[in-house]
Amino acid sequence: MKHRCPICKAVTDSEVHKDFPFCSERCRIQDLGNWASEKYVVSDAIFDEEEAAEGERKTILLDLDKPDDHES
Repeated sequence: MKHRCPICKAVTDSEVHKDFPFCSERCRIQDLGNWASEKYVVSDAIFDEEEAAEGERKTILLDLDKPDDHES
């Protein structure tokens, strides 16, 4: 599988590079540092933290066997 390194954009190959999807250990460590320094963030929380602290979390159940009403 060919891909571009998320740090330096060099072409990488999963069959060649042991640090795939990164092209090198240096880029892999750089990416880890970006997460550690909070340059990257995960999207906003899907629930209000105050509600969770108060025990008011809501659970959504999806019926995967039921067909989607929007499909034609």
